[in-house]
Amino acid sequence: MTAIAELVAHRDLLRELVVRALKVRYRRSAIGFLWTMLHPLIMMLVLSLVFSQVFRIQVPNYALYALAGIVFWQFFSQTVTSCLHSLKGNARLLTKLPIPKAVFPIATVLSGLLNLGFALVPLIGIAIVTGHAPTAAILFLPVGILLVGLMALGTGLLLAPLSVIFSDTVEVIAIVLSLLLYMTPVFYPRAIVPEQLRWAVRLNPLAAALEVFRAPIVDHALPASLDLAIAAGAAIGLLAAGSWFFTASSRRLALYL
Repeated sequence: MTAIAELVAHRDLLRELVVRALKVRYRRSAIGFLWTMLHPLIMMLVLSLVFSQVFRIQVPNYALYALAGIVFWQFFSQTVTSCLHSLKGNARLLTKLPIPKAVFPIATVLSGLLNLGFALVPLIGIAIVTGHAPTAAILFLPVGILLVGLMALGTGLLLAPLSVIFSDTVEVIAIVLSLLLYMTPVFYPRAIVPEQLRWAVRLNPLAAALEVFRAPIVDHALPASLDLAIAAGAAIGLLAAGSWFFTASSRRLALYL
């Protein structure tokens, strides 16, 4: 409760950090935040050509299926990567001002959620254009966004201190994220995974979180209860572990900043 009270007391700083993160991201860009919309669309076009035309993967409305996966994955991977740099990048503030260190990874996740909101615009647009206009199930989408947001925050709180103490953490996590991308059905359906390899997908909580996020948009349905339970459990577990580790390691960080 003390940590939450500190964050509330520094809410103005949190807001300024979110605004600064957005400005830095789109600084010197001709079209600014529109890249957040264009990049997933370009990836969707490439994947649609490769998987639906070249490999002939039969997935109904593959463009929408792939775009939902891309938007989800870009939020998680980019947010976690940014969290790795959130403490080192603000070393001056951390060493000179008595502010809670957690405000930096939290601001990173919040700015990522805003970018995710921008990316949802073309996603919903593609759904409408392809004849899959949102139904009442879309009201469940915020649950999927909340779960992946909590997973990103928990992961960020776990990794941000490690990246300060061990500089190799950034390189290791880049490799891990690349592996996770292929273990998560972002651009391929679960059904094509060979039976002997499906355990890797089942053990990946991001796969369950993706299905919770994707189901209201692509399937016009609520996610499977098992996927929802796995995603919720992973989100709570990561947030608890990340909060504990971040608090436990905070005192040592000043030695490495």
